[in-house]
Amino acid sequence: MLQMRNLSRVYRTDTVETTALDSIDLDIVSGEFVAIMGPSGCGKSTLLNLIGMLDSPSSGSYVFNGQEVAGLSEGQLSQTRKENIGFIFQSFNLVDELSVRENVELALLYHNVSAAERRSRADEVMDRVGIAHRAKHRPSQLSGGQQQRVAVARALVASPKLILADEPTGNLDTQHGEEVMHMLQQLNADGSTIVMVTHSPAHADYATRVVNMLDGRILQERRRAA
Repeated sequence: MLQMRNLSRVYRTDTVETTALDSIDLDIVSGEFVAIMGPSGCGKSTLLNLIGMLDSPSSGSYVFNGQEVAGLSEGQLSQTRKENIGFIFQSFNLVDELSVRENVELALLYHNVSAAERRSRADEVMDRVGIAHRAKHRPSQLSGGQQQRVAVARALVASPKLILADEPTGNLDTQHGEEVMHMLQQLNADGSTIVMVTHSPAHADYATRVVNMLDGRILQERRRAA
């Protein structure tokens, strides 16, 4: 699905140069569940942002679905994201003025999808993640675990090839965090490719591969025994 070669990201100001990523080599195959771990400031979120085309590398190669990303315009990057990638954030990023169903449908507003199809697809994915019974509620009426389920449904509704999750359990208690991890594991079993940033070794163990980072580099990788 994606190949990164000698990928670096350097941030520069007038007086300071900071290397957030240093010569990253990473392949992710369709159907994998990859967890990225490491201490704060090691480059995990920067790497996730580059994978998601929310940021651009300073040097190196990033090939996504056979296409080199580096040469794409902002419009092309936006279109590629929209067609291929779903995002799950730690802070949920739900709109409290909208119902659960409307929040899920938001992800389809920029697709060529009729209102009836948006509703149908939203209902289908809400049922898939176990939140359909809350379709008419507002996010503020839900528990943290339920809100994250809505965020997952929103990420899934456009049928992305890749799901990127940035600390998806970071704002959840232990029980709700485990519920979300079981759900992500099931989505992966159903065929979704998932890349997740996490601080939790226990949650990383849900993944099929764990990538450990330190100081902007990949330190080691390990695959979970079958």
